[in-house]
Amino acid sequence: MPSARSETRQGVTMMTPLTARRRVGWQRIGEFIIERLIWIAGISTIVLVALIFIFLLREGLPAFVSVPLSELFGPRWYPIENIFGLWPLLFGSLLVTFGAIVIAVPLGLTTAIYLGEIAPQGQREILKPLIEMLAGIPSIVLGFLGWVALAPLIQRLGAPTGLTAFTGSLLLAYMSLPTIISISEDALYAVPKEYRDGALALGATQWQTIWRVVLPAARSGLVIAVMLGIGRAIGETMAVMMVTGNAANVPALGSGIMFQPVRTMTATIAAEMGEVAQGSQHYHMLFGIGIVLFIITFAINSLATRIVGQPVNRRRRGQL
Repeated sequence: MPSARSETRQGVTMMTPLTARRRVGWQRIGEFIIERLIWIAGISTIVLVALIFIFLLREGLPAFVSVPLSELFGPRWYPIENIFGLWPLLFGSLLVTFGAIVIAVPLGLTTAIYLGEIAPQGQREILKPLIEMLAGIPSIVLGFLGWVALAPLIQRLGAPTGLTAFTGSLLLAYMSLPTIISISEDALYAVPKEYRDGALALGATQWQTIWRVVLPAARSGLVIAVMLGIGRAIGETMAVMMVTGNAANVPALGSGIMFQPVRTMTATIAAEMGEVAQGSQHYHMLFGIGIVLFIITFAINSLATRIVGQPVNRRRRGQL
């Protein structure tokens, strides 16, 4: 007589139809619970972002209403006299971030290519964790090191002061590199080995294989890595506040523009939020800066999504 749960035939345990149905039922229940948890997590993220944006709008919109548009993007930020020109802060943020991108993106991508395509396996296993460890250094520590060691070096090179936009760009580039390198290397590693073998079998050199096969195949991951690096740079606060001089003015255009003090939007919020009275015009203006930062971040993410989605859309149109 077979048992109620299973029967044995020639040493092989076989489930009865009742047991099989029960197992399938429990699997379906487990899948349903997991799907609902994933759905709740996704909806919660969207709701939290929406609530943050609503809070920013509630606190920041009064500033845009009370300050004329011509003054809002004026060349001076001087809250003591109720002058709230955002242009010096916006220009400072863009200048420092641009300098960091120019330094970090080529260096990060080339380092990722070396780790993923050229470096021996043993060397890669040592360098990759070391690079990822750099992302764990607190920004306040990096800012202190930049203020103590990097700023005097910049000043000895001929700058009027060591606390400049260039100093901030160097520090932000260093802070963005672990993100760009790690994600880019993972994107290159995800390219199937058959792509490389096929290119080499057709007579391509290693560099031709990397440039014409591997990099295009990993394009979406590389774009995401660069955009995350940009987001890391533009959203940094404490380190930038310590090494850029915190001068809320527009640097004079010219060859020395990177060697002048600036102030970023994030540094302004961190430096002045504790000094303002809640509900004052200055208070609402700081939240207005937060709205501008939110819009810039949203624009960067939208651009990344558009760039990543173009190859997918072309493939879909080709299949129709």
